[in-house]
Amino acid sequence: MRAPASLSARLSRVARTAALVLALAWIATEPANAAHAVYYRYTVLGFVRDARERPLAGRPLELVREKTGFAYPGETDAKGFYLIVARLGDESAGEPLRLRIERVSTTLVARFDPDNHTDERGTRVDIAGTTFLERRAWFASTLADALGPPGR
Repeated sequence: MRAPASLSARLSRVARTAALVLALAWIATEPANAAHAVYYRYTVLGFVRDARERPLAGRPLELVREKTGFAYPGETDAKGFYLIVARLGDESAGEPLRLRIERVSTTLVARFDPDNHTDERGTRVDIAGTTFLERRAWFASTLADALGPPGR
């Protein structure tokens, strides 16, 4: 006998939630040299606003590795904030990346010290209308604000 659609949908949600919980538990117990370690990721974050500086919520973005064509998706929240984490290792320093939103894009360069395995790697790129403004110096403070205080 087939389950009603609503029950089937609920079971599907339960299965997805369980898979997410298991994945997060696995990540939390992985050793420091796992793929999610600071030296194996590059974060692009920022704010998307219209030409009048109003935040744009729910806007899809993507960060594309020019070398492989692999795209990492993101979406703005109610404040227009987005955060995209790409999987880039030490060998990817200097690699070109393309940040896209709707029909506009810009090329970024993954700038980081491949010998530094402590500090977060990334950049901040704000978008106002069709203008991209990279603010690398604001990356660390923006990331800290986004993550909030430890234990939150």
